[in-house]
Amino acid sequence: MEHQRRQEEGLPERKGQKRKLEEEIEEERQISVPSGDARQELLADVGAQVNILNSTFSWKEADRAAAKRATHVLAELAKNEEVVNVIVEGGAVPALVKHLQAPPSTEGDRSPKPYEHEVEKGSAFALGLLAVKPEHQQLIVYTGALSHLVDLLKRHKDCSSSRAVNSVIRRAADAITNLAHENSSIKTRVRMEGGIPPLVELLEFTDTKVQRAAAGALRTLAFKNDENKNQIVECNALPTLILMLRSEDTAIHYEAVGVIGNLVHSSPNIKKEVLLAGALQPVIGLLSSFCSESQREAALLLGQFAATDSDCKVHIVQRGAVRPLIEMLQSPDVQLREMSAFALGRLAQDAHNQAGIAHNGGLVPLLKLLDSKNGSLQHNAAFALYGLADNEDNVSDFIRVGGVQKLQDGEFIVQATKDCVAKTLKRLEEKIHGRVLNHLLYLMRVAEKAVQRRVSLALAHLCSPDDQRTIFIDNNGMELLLGLLGSTSLKQQLDGAMALYKLANKAMALSPVDAAPPSPTRQVDGSMLTESAYLLLQMHSVQCLMVVTGKRTQGTLRFQILDGRFST
Repeated sequence: MEHQRRQEEGLPERKGQKRKLEEEIEEERQISVPSGDARQELLADVGAQVNILNSTFSWKEADRAAAKRATHVLAELAKNEEVVNVIVEGGAVPALVKHLQAPPSTEGDRSPKPYEHEVEKGSAFALGLLAVKPEHQQLIVYTGALSHLVDLLKRHKDCSSSRAVNSVIRRAADAITNLAHENSSIKTRVRMEGGIPPLVELLEFTDTKVQRAAAGALRTLAFKNDENKNQIVECNALPTLILMLRSEDTAIHYEAVGVIGNLVHSSPNIKKEVLLAGALQPVIGLLSSFCSESQREAALLLGQFAATDSDCKVHIVQRGAVRPLIEMLQSPDVQLREMSAFALGRLAQDAHNQAGIAHNGGLVPLLKLLDSKNGSLQHNAAFALYGLADNEDNVSDFIRVGGVQKLQDGEFIVQATKDCVAKTLKRLEEKIHGRVLNHLLYLMRVAEKAVQRRVSLALAHLCSPDDQRTIFIDNNGMELLLGLLGSTSLKQQLDGAMALYKLANKAMALSPVDAAPPSPTRQVDGSMLTESAYLLLQMHSVQCLMVVTGKRTQGTLRFQILDGRFST
């Protein structure tokens, strides 16, 4: 279906996650873009640190201390993206890559090592910050960083766990994340260097910061790389990732849902494996997370689970997803609104879900989103409404809350949304018969005045010409429309006039004007539909005249049928 295809194409694009390596580090130094003498001074400073690194590759305590300071200085400079090019130009990359490995030690030497793991950690941190540009990513990898970083991921196997060991592992995972960010060739290189298995193992590490860093790296490596996705699944990552979804640590479950989202994106087979592994309920649980980013990822993932090739649309609703998704439609966060509308649009492709979404209050917030100036959000809402309109049980509610007028009056940004709205109106029109029409006629008799008017307006546009007499003569729909012309609201006057114009055109299509009697009978009692058409055309002519001359804005219009004529 066209709209479903458009929805697939408009799937909010997932991103490989670039780690914010500045976390837990002291506040950035403010450095302006260097030029002239300042640039030369910066180059000299970088050169001095590079010289220190090149001359201190040993286990001597003084060398280790000097190397640690040098990596720290370079990392502090690299926090400012504007000076990264100068740092790279100054030769920092090869020096830092060299210090990703421990210096050689004497065979059998078991003595305590000064600043063990600290220099490697600083080097990994600095290189991660330098990987801000694709050309720097490539240089770092070509210089041999990846094999060393992968080795650092395994460092806990060679020594006892400690804070320093945990930190160097975390910085290595973060550096891999930044190097592979939106770089398909480096993602592949990481897999070829054997980086995926140790990252999967680290998902079960005792330190939660290491878990988070490993998940962040896997999230990036899985993004738009089918071979990496397959290896992550083959390494049995899914059970641990699903456990992480239930973590009370928001940073943990955010990264976990991101990894799973990238794994299932455009991968139907992996999607099935994820569902079989038990991901559905914890993902639904994340819709109520205190972390808005986790909520957004969960909604996007549920939308993917509910794709047309999936059998779990009904299961998602049965397990409690609808109410939190509807609450998200009213969030101040535009991305949350967009993702929840996306998920509801997918869920609304099932008849029972359509009724459930409307019954739980989804109709009004979706209609409100049509006012959004965000084209993607507006389209997601329109697509969800298109689904809801397919269920006869929703049509009366759609009309009762003014949905038809909202669709007719909306200003839609992209053509796909305009097409979707037109098809929604057509879908509603096709359902105005039988029990739906009977319910609407009931509302015209017993509902409050505002609802009666909405129903009469909608029916003027959507009803079959064969039903005009029943609606507008037998059930006083005409009186409701004429009453709008006497409103003090210019908007209601215009709505009434447009509805009458539409109604007149339908009536005349059923009974052409040349077939009408020379003049209407004295009494308009609905016995002849041609009389109604004749009168409506007269009224439309008067209304058009008033609009053209601008007199409509000067006072209240009142039309009465007197001896077969209209008077104002």
